[in-house]
Amino acid sequence: MSEALLEVRELDCAYSGAARMARRRLQRTIVHDIDFTIGRGETLALVGESGSGKTTIARAIAGLLTPRRGQIVFEGQDIGIRADRRPRRLLREIQYVFQNPDSSLNPRRRVGSIVARPLELFFGLSGRERERKVAELLEDVHLDSSYMRRLPTQLSGGERQRVAIARALAAEPKLVLCDEVVSALDVSVQANILDLLRELQTRHGITYVFIAHDLAVVRWLAHRVVVLYGGRVLEFGAAHEVFAAPVHPYTEMLLSSVPEVGVALASDREERTSASSLIGETGCPFSPLCPRRLGPICDSELPPWQKVTSTNSLRCQIAPAALAELQHLRPAGAGGDEEETACT
Repeated sequence: MSEALLEVRELDCAYSGAARMARRRLQRTIVHDIDFTIGRGETLALVGESGSGKTTIARAIAGLLTPRRGQIVFEGQDIGIRADRRPRRLLREIQYVFQNPDSSLNPRRRVGSIVARPLELFFGLSGRERERKVAELLEDVHLDSSYMRRLPTQLSGGERQRVAIARALAAEPKLVLCDEVVSALDVSVQANILDLLRELQTRHGITYVFIAHDLAVVRWLAHRVVVLYGGRVLEFGAAHEVFAAPVHPYTEMLLSSVPEVGVALASDREERTSASSLIGETGCPFSPLCPRRLGPICDSELPPWQKVTSTNSLRCQIAPAALAELQHLRPAGAGGDEEETACT
């Protein structure tokens, strides 16, 4: 991995409940004990089903949510405070691209004005210099200068997302948080946006935190993957290893796309919600649905971290080699040619 740009250390995040609730339940912890590091110019994907904590982590990094515990270290500086208390430099260097550009782009402002806003705010550009820079940014995302005069409602979904990316680029960020940025787009448009993100990363050296539930998308873009369930990291490693030989039972489930599993997950929503609310007090969050569950130990004790390879770790009571044998798989990286991620 290249030099670290961002480190997340023992991060806990919680949301406040209704005031009428008992004091002990006013804070519901959503993510627990999150640790990962992102190198400069790298794409790190946060994957997991809805409610696993992916967006909560991104919101904390962006300063939209104050962590309950732990550190968020950006270029050696702890930035675990709300965005309105961060210096302007940090607001510029960490940008967020949201899932739905329809809600993140002002429908009453023209594209040129939308993209120009960071140029005015962070660099004080105006007049012809600002217009020239806006045209360059639109060209960067493969839109011509005529788009400056259009309203968001006059654009397709893919074009609106390109405008949102151009606006983020205008701040000259070091880190861009991409929150399900292609999930609302057609498959062919998704591929074009992913190609664009890779191109911009190569050209500008941008680092991405990429949130997705579609693992085909993650496989295309990510260098490393953090697999989340119930607010905890269950597996963390190089993308080519995780996809070539998923070792953790939950990662195996995510990659299997077995219809019966999806039905079970949907029908078991209440049980999973109840179980995840006890995270931090009981055992593995995936235990109620795990096909490899050993017994009461999985419910009562947090599973230990175990090394699969030098670049891949998981959290489980079962040894990685035994898990791989149960799945009729070799442990990732245990010899033979390794599949390379699309970004290498």
